[in-house]
Amino acid sequence: MHKSIKKLLAAVTVSTLTVSTAMAEPVKLNMPSVFPGSLIQLGTAGVRVADTVNLISGGDLEIKFFEPGALVPALEIFDAVSNGSVDAGWSTSGYWGSKNSALNIFAAIPFGPGAGEYLAWMWYGDGDKLKNEIYNKNGIQSITCGIHSPETSGWFKKEIKGPEDLKGLKMRFYGLGSKVMQKLGVDTQLLAAGDIFPALERGTIDATEFSMPAIDLNLGFYNAAKHYYFPGWHQQSTIQELLINKKKWDAMSESQKAIIDTACRANVSTQFAEGEAIQGEALATFKEKGVTIHRWDQSMLDTLEAAWNEVSAEEAAANPEFENVWNNLQNFRKEYAVWKDLGYLK
Repeated sequence: MHKSIKKLLAAVTVSTLTVSTAMAEPVKLNMPSVFPGSLIQLGTAGVRVADTVNLISGGDLEIKFFEPGALVPALEIFDAVSNGSVDAGWSTSGYWGSKNSALNIFAAIPFGPGAGEYLAWMWYGDGDKLKNEIYNKNGIQSITCGIHSPETSGWFKKEIKGPEDLKGLKMRFYGLGSKVMQKLGVDTQLLAAGDIFPALERGTIDATEFSMPAIDLNLGFYNAAKHYYFPGWHQQSTIQELLINKKKWDAMSESQKAIIDTACRANVSTQFAEGEAIQGEALATFKEKGVTIHRWDQSMLDTLEAAWNEVSAEEAAANPEFENVWNNLQNFRKEYAVWKDLGYLK
């Protein structure tokens, strides 16, 4: 073989090895969580995502889960991921509604879609695209990475017989539902999971909503309030997300991105199935502990829905991005409703 050809082949080989090595550069993501890792569903799902990525990546990608407050306070994760002080975060976008009210729509919606319809919009409608149009402007990539069953309507220290009993209550509430409760005279505040029970016990708040029965059991709310209301009109399903600093995401290889996407989609199905499986036992436990379980009558639900219709119109008028996302979802739901009405039992 001619010497010049040998030199050329050697150069190509070295170049190829260099490119391969660069492509295979391992990536490590430090991921603080909004939720404690021990908290069933909400936190354990984040731990599972990290474990799954670490298992299937073969060392090419590592996610390290951090408890709330270990790296940054739970409700400061958005800013920390945005400015790159942390690589990633485990959250749900309703915690960032003060940054942009449209982000609430990608987490949970009063009188909104169930899990199947919600995921259909996120993955096969415009949901994920619209969400990242907002996040990307803030230096963040968001991956839909979990979904859970309907939440409950909340814990109250006294029985609520009608809308008038809500006036003046101080209540922990999340997302767009908080604005509905404000319409009914409730003083709402957003607290992270670990701060709710102490506030309820001390009387800093009179009532709280948080999540599903199995999760609420985990947090011990029944020790401070005995009236438990259903259905969770404000969160018929809730999407969780993996946030990644945009520069960090863009620098990843396609295979590394695919590992994260695959792990998140697997987590969506696992989390939803687990959430459906564990609520009956939790509800039975509450009855044993003296909790009175209530279901809102139709009149109360109608009052809440009327207040929500006012809120959604006001939010759309106040923020063009909210209006754009809201109209997109509403158009998707109109089309979906034809299938829902024909295909599903009432």
